[in-house]
Amino acid sequence: MSWSPRLVALDIDGTVVDENNVISPAVQAAVDAVRAAGILVVLSTGRAVPGVVEVAERLGLHLPESEGGLGVASNGAVVFGYDPFEIVHSVTFDASEAVMRVLAQVPDAIVAVEDIGVGYRVNKHFPAGEVSGAITVQDVEQLIAEPVARVVIRAPEHDADDFAKVVAGLGLHDTNYYIGYTAWLDIAPDGVSKASGLDVLCGRFGIDPADVLAVGDGNNDLEMLRWAGRGVAMGQAPPDLLDVADDVTGSVHEDGLAAELRRWV
Repeated sequence: MSWSPRLVALDIDGTVVDENNVISPAVQAAVDAVRAAGILVVLSTGRAVPGVVEVAERLGLHLPESEGGLGVASNGAVVFGYDPFEIVHSVTFDASEAVMRVLAQVPDAIVAVEDIGVGYRVNKHFPAGEVSGAITVQDVEQLIAEPVARVVIRAPEHDADDFAKVVAGLGLHDTNYYIGYTAWLDIAPDGVSKASGLDVLCGRFGIDPADVLAVGDGNNDLEMLRWAGRGVAMGQAPPDLLDVADDVTGSVHEDGLAAELRRWV
């Protein structure tokens, strides 16, 4: 294969880390080898900035922009620099209608809006370990009073499949939304995705999408894998993602990311 990536874009959860937020030695070594070969490595994730920074520090990606230190957070709504911390690009939207539509059907849901670079403002606390950064509790009216970059709605008492059916029937217009493996809903501005965030990031580095390798495992990686020159799905990815991927590697527990990265070094 004559093609080789100039930039590698990695989802975090289920790709770089497992469900316990562990980076395996094989994945760490593969990332180090790719960087040593002169290929830029960036994180592109649904996590908010604090959660991205935590993984970037462990991977050795917490760098100045001149050395490749940019990340994509919040499913593409935020592009930022690590050292120093700087918001390079952000997109916000009025989430009030979408939030109220969901709460009309799931009134006990947890609602969170991202406080960029800080953490979340929430109407009540999430289950332990599910979100990172500073947490501030407010009522729902305060949360949706102004445009936001991202909304998370979590329904821990509900079955994930039933929750997905409820959301699918809500007619959430003018938004881009993703349903996670649990009863977790991410709502973003319309047209915003990891692909749109990476497009901004690659523009700053002068890199064409055709020269990007992207790896992910969730529904929020669909646009990213389609956009990239090579899009690879993790082995545990849902059928919709497997369908659009150029290739499929092993699961996160099989160090699938390491296997894909080793192809290029």
